[in-house]
Amino acid sequence: MKITCQRQALATAFQTVGGIVPGKTTKTVLMNTKVEAFDGEVTLLATDGESSIRYSIPDATIETPGALLLPTSRTLTILRELQGDQVTVETLANNVRIQGERADYKLGLENPDLFPTIADFKEENYHVIDAGTLRQLIRRTIFAVDTESTRYALGGVQVELGTDKVTMAATDTRRLSVAHGRCAVHGQPTTPSPAPVVPAKALAVIERCLGDDTAQVLVAVRSNDMLLRGGLATIYTRLVEGRFPAYQDVIPTSCEVALDIPVEPFLAVVRQSQIVTNEESRGVDFVFQDGVLTLVSQAPDIGESKVDLPISYNAAPLTISLDPKFVSDFLRVLDSSKTVHVELTDGESAVVLKTEDGSIYIVMPLSRDR
Repeated sequence: MKITCQRQALATAFQTVGGIVPGKTTKTVLMNTKVEAFDGEVTLLATDGESSIRYSIPDATIETPGALLLPTSRTLTILRELQGDQVTVETLANNVRIQGERADYKLGLENPDLFPTIADFKEENYHVIDAGTLRQLIRRTIFAVDTESTRYALGGVQVELGTDKVTMAATDTRRLSVAHGRCAVHGQPTTPSPAPVVPAKALAVIERCLGDDTAQVLVAVRSNDMLLRGGLATIYTRLVEGRFPAYQDVIPTSCEVALDIPVEPFLAVVRQSQIVTNEESRGVDFVFQDGVLTLVSQAPDIGESKVDLPISYNAAPLTISLDPKFVSDFLRVLDSSKTVHVELTDGESAVVLKTEDGSIYIVMPLSRDR
């Protein structure tokens, strides 16, 4: 096999598929990326055994068709350090050659036939989501996934696909993020019940692969797995086992106080208050009083801080302790020019943040016995 392509395009592709490649595994072949050059198309293939990706390289020239394996991490390092716009990759008698401007690398040769087969998108019934919509849904939910939980369902994002609406939800039991968007259907796709839970790792790779916001993403969900095609990539992933919590039951239906706060200054004061916190004293007191929100934080051996933000608050004073990271995680994925709707009940109840386009974020308070 011998191909020539743009160095930056190949580096971007290796960085993208590297999100799937396992850092450690007993199946060492999975630490490689397979490069296929057939029928005028160059494709990178990677898998960790649970999720996999096929990623097309645009504007590549195939001089000799074929396939080869490259060590993912080392190859990415080479591509980043090479000079020049183009790179050539070819199979020699005893090794694989990567050649750039004034640089020539030869790596070990492995049998590409040992690499697992990776699914392609050949579904006839699927949902269609605009790339911009799916990107926003992922960004507004993935941060709330519990990556350390032994409850497997909390390690992913629940995806509810209807005929014209898609809802994604994630929770680690201390917070909940729910986002909605529009979708369409092609053919007659089934609607699994319960709704599938997609691993956070796969969603992170999907988000990086999405093309222009107006591009269409095809999503096919089956009983145990999901196939997605969008941009330059086709991604396969097994679904997370276990039942996702009935999150609708924890969304408050009423509140005592509601107000709107501009996103940009709100995020700024939350980030400022986070400076004087640590793992043991991570709580910040959000003090709502007439015309002002005061964020008070203190931590032994670090210090204390007090940050004010003028707001349109005219109810009885209310103090609630929150993890500032949890608040900033949501605010930073919103449009900074917008406002966020804040709903409060008392110092012991959850805070609800809502956006104009229907996202809901719930944060549980921390104990103030510090």
